[in-house]
Amino acid sequence: DVPASSAALAVNGVVREKNKVFLASAPGTSELTGTQCSPNTVQWTYDTWMLANSTARAMVREGGDSWFFVTADYAFGHSMEVEGGKIIAAEGGRVLGSARFPFPGTTDFSAFLLRAQASRAKVIGLAFGGTDMANAVKQAAEFGLQRRGQRLAALILFISEVHSMGLETAKGLVCSESFYWDVNDRTRALTRRLKQNFSAPPPTMVQAGCYGVTLHYLKAVADMGVAAAKASGAAAVARMKAMPCDDDAFGPGTIRADGRKLHPAYLLEVKSPAESKGPWDYYKVLQTVPGEQAFRPMAEGGCPLV
Repeated sequence: DVPASSAALAVNGVVREKNKVFLASAPGTSELTGTQCSPNTVQWTYDTWMLANSTARAMVREGGDSWFFVTADYAFGHSMEVEGGKIIAAEGGRVLGSARFPFPGTTDFSAFLLRAQASRAKVIGLAFGGTDMANAVKQAAEFGLQRRGQRLAALILFISEVHSMGLETAKGLVCSESFYWDVNDRTRALTRRLKQNFSAPPPTMVQAGCYGVTLHYLKAVADMGVAAAKASGAAAVARMKAMPCDDDAFGPGTIRADGRKLHPAYLLEVKSPAESKGPWDYYKVLQTVPGEQAFRPMAEGGCPLV
């Protein structure tokens, strides 16, 4: 899985050299299906292009045409800021500035948020995730950024982070995810099985991605035989690409030649406490983006395999 984009790019090279299989769910860098694509890698769940495309494009079209980025100063944050900026500009919007904070180790985001507030941008793009996201959103609420008319766009957000923040703090956040437990009957059924069998809360999109990509890999192994799959990671990935994908987390989909899995992306807004009807009822689905539109066109990625 390999959670960090910087580590994922290193692992990507080792896996190709050793002819093994890299099933990527958590790493977001779109370089895994771009210039550093590999015949041994499948990038399943999301990437920085998808996050920026789904969130930034929709918000600019809704009138959020001026942005300020608060960005984690490492590869993943940089990639989200760059991808988001390109899409904002393509839609006729403007990026008024950015503030990059040291990663990891930053807990006080006040200086960066105050710079964003002073920019008077309509949208503050938060190009980071995890505990940092929860801390920054809580501090933004304390400063009253949203009350003053600025919207917060989380370029990556997990439902577990919304749970940690609470709806009163997180309400109004806009984000994109490729899995939400309450989008259809199949996702709800999967979530019920997880709760019944493991007493587990609804999965994040990365956890759902680990399930989806592992299931599809095992289907490919069953189809080609265990010995052949062990003998060549590239052959196993080729079989994964040749087979149609279908699982309860993501539904039907395909894997392109560059290793990019295609499935819908959902533009989501965090509900207010009054809108939520029960535990983990946290998102409103604003828009569903088909997989062919949600992810970067293969011709634009620079993958040498295509």
